[in-house]
Amino acid sequence: MADHNSPTEHADHDADAYVHGTMTVEEQSATYSLFMNLAKWGSLVIAALLLFLTLWFQPGGSFVAGAIGGGVLAVAGFAFLKSGKNH
Repeated sequence: MADHNSPTEHADHDADAYVHGTMTVEEQSATYSLFMNLAKWGSLVIAALLLFLTLWFQPGGSFVAGAIGGGVLAVAGFAFLKSGKNH
């Protein structure tokens, strides 16, 4: 005998009720934009931090050289990413 109260009953009904092309995509578009912005700015922060630490902790390196290198990369990356075409 079939169980009419199965755990997937509501999900099955939602899948049957969905009509292709009726979903609004504003929330999906906002989520995608947020993810892309976090990815590009996060990558810049990681790259600048990595350069800073590499120049600071290399043999014969210094904090000042690391700060200058990381700062230059951060400023150049910021200018490059801000000037990019926004979708």
